[in-house]
Amino acid sequence: MNAAARRERLDVRKTYKLYIGGAFPRSESGHTIAVTRPDGTVIAHASKASRKDLRDAVNAARGAQPGWAARTAYNRGQILYRIAEMMEGRRSQFVDELVTLGASRRHATGEVDTAVDRWVWYAGWADKVALLAGTVDPVAGPYFTFTVPEATGVVGIFAPEEAPLLGLVSRVAPAVVSGNTVVVLASRAGPLPAVTLAEVLATSDLPAGVVNVLTGDKEPLASWLLGHGNVDAVDLAGAPTLDGEVLGEAAVNLKRLVGQGLDSTDWTSPRAQSLDCVLDLVELKTVWHPTGI
Repeated sequence: MNAAARRERLDVRKTYKLYIGGAFPRSESGHTIAVTRPDGTVIAHASKASRKDLRDAVNAARGAQPGWAARTAYNRGQILYRIAEMMEGRRSQFVDELVTLGASRRHATGEVDTAVDRWVWYAGWADKVALLAGTVDPVAGPYFTFTVPEATGVVGIFAPEEAPLLGLVSRVAPAVVSGNTVVVLASRAGPLPAVTLAEVLATSDLPAGVVNVLTGDKEPLASWLLGHGNVDAVDLAGAPTLDGEVLGEAAVNLKRLVGQGLDSTDWTSPRAQSLDCVLDLVELKTVWHPTGI
């Protein structure tokens, strides 16, 4: 091949797939969205998730949730730490993707490092949440009662548009550490780090279906996610502007809504990394047992 022919060669742009149930399917819709640099140059394509894809992701999350919650807290912590190890090994790829999306290399490096550290931080909390959130309750009667935290179930997450990697990790890690499974609607403008993170999850010890990642437009899927009867909570940290009617869909099964007001948060701040982020997505279960029998 001569030099002129080499210069005329077209780039082979990657088309990123969805991540559902531990596999990487194409969207049922067959549609994709263009991923662009700030100057409008197309750098890749991402699958445009449909309502059917959302339903498949919720089913995968529901199927994986009992087994994930049944694992010991120590083992869940080990797995989250393993994710951090795998991300560290692909650190340069994450940095390059953030730079391609418009971040400075210094900012991108800081975001990746903080995201890795955040997995480690939440991994350390895995076997400590029950100690701090649970209690033996003082009661006036012949009863022994204690309260323990349990996972809420399946959580839908609107990933933040800004900080497409760190914002995503900041919402997913505290959700899964307690035994929840999640369906994530990734950043519309910057989905590349989310799909690369999915590739990390697929090659770590995380069971299939614990984290499911959908790319594309959030607005068409918002009402379906909020209204889905098999979703127990929704994180609105990166949600688009939703009217009262769409938010009212959450009342179908009394979903817990969290993350309101976090869209413009500095994702390196203490508010973005705290035990409260874990406790937002657990239920407190109180058990009563008679004494003296």
